[in-house]
Order: sequence, then structure tokens, then C-alpha cells
Amino acid sequence: MTVTDAPQAYRRILLKLSGEALAGDKGSGFDFVRVNQFADEIKGVVETGVGVGLVIGGGNMVRGTQLAALGMDRVAADYMGMLGTVINALALQDVLEKKSLDTRVMTAIRMEELAEPYIRRRALRHFDKGRIVIFAAGTGNPYFSTDTAAALRAIQIKADVIIKATSVDGVYSADPKKDPSATRYEQISYRDVMLEELGVMDQTAVTLCKENKLPLIVLNIHEQGAVARAVRGERVGTMVR
Repeated sequence: MTVTDAPQAYRRILLKLSGEALAGDKGSGFDFVRVNQFADEIKGVVETGVGVGLVIGGGNMVRGTQLAALGMDRVAADYMGMLGTVINALALQDVLEKKSLDTRVMTAIRMEELAEPYIRRRALRHFDKGRIVIFAAGTGNPYFSTDTAAALRAIQIKADVIIKATSVDGVYSADPKKDPSATRYEQISYRDVMLEELGVMDQTAVTLCKENKLPLIVLNIHEQGAVARAVRGERVGTMVR
């Protein structure tokens, strides 16, 4: 793997991907054409010398909140959702390693036959060695989303920024898929995100980022090169700080 010497705005990032992004237009499971595109995007960032941590949702497999709404015990449903994130992590790890990228999966729930347990010092050591680290199983606790897990892991690994890759190109005043008149923000404060209830991340994640002065970039993962441009410091998507 060739590492370039081009200057980057961020030394280490935490990339948050939704599980639905891995499913593409299929809605569930995996669209491996799409997964390969994401892996190429990640590879382009890693080759600039930037450390990359990943948190992936599990919505393409199972959503704990949806199961709970159907009558399942919320705790059991959330644990099922965590297992879905592990499946996604293993799938993405396989694709990344086929592209000659050194990758480790670390889980918040111990399952050593599949992946390493999350230990902060070990994770930091992986970054020191230039490895991509995929954090799976959320926080290991029910009632907490993968957004919260992303914020928590980003703080713990001393990431410079969280990049939330979504299906829209930033933060809007309303859902742009439902309201064509919605306004896109180039920059917005965490305080305004909470006051306007914009749904960028859940309130716990937003509070963690705000209290730790951790910036967040929301961008469109389907825009080729968007993550690499954001890492270079270009204006991409919406900056929340």
C-alpha cells in the first residue's frame, strides 16, 4: 500500500456508516458492488496516511427499535441489533482485506472466535501500526444507538473528527426527501441541532460531541471522493461543531 505525503486536515477520523448503506437499493443484506465502492473510498483515505476507525449500523440486518415496537423485549431486540453490526463489520473487513488493507474488528461484546474484544489501548496500538479498526456491537449496552457508539469511540481513540456518511449531502432544516424546500446548512452548531431537533444524530451522541468539542461532518457517501475531500479540509457536506 502506497502512502502519500499530501497534507491532511485531520490525522485520525471516525467514519460512521449506516447498515442500510451496505444494502444499497436492495433494502436488506448486502449489495457488494456498493460495499466495494465504500471500501475503495476508505482505501483512498488510508493511503493518505490518515488513521481510520469505523462504526457501522445494523439496519440492513435488524433494527432493535423496530422489533421492540412489534412487541419484543427491548433489551433482547437491541442485542440482536448489536449482532447485526458484527455481521456487517466482518463483511466489510473481508472486502477491505481483499484490497490489501490491514484491518481489525473489535467488539463491545466479547466473541473472541470472531474478533478482538474492545480494549482502548489495543485499539490505539492498531492505529499506531496503520490498521483500520472497525468497532462493532455498539457500546455493548441496550438503549444506546450506533451514533452514540460512534461518538464514544471517536472520543476514546482521540479522533479529530467524526464523518457521518449518509444518503444526503449534509444537514437540512427538514427531510429533503420529503420537503423539497428544505434548506441545507454549510455549518451549524450542536446547540442548534438539538434546539431544532434536526435528527443528525441522537441526543446522547450530540451531547457527547458537544461536551468534548468534537466536530462532525455529515456528507453523502454516494458522492465519489467525498470522504477524502473532507479529510483534506475541503468544504463538503455540513460541518457541525
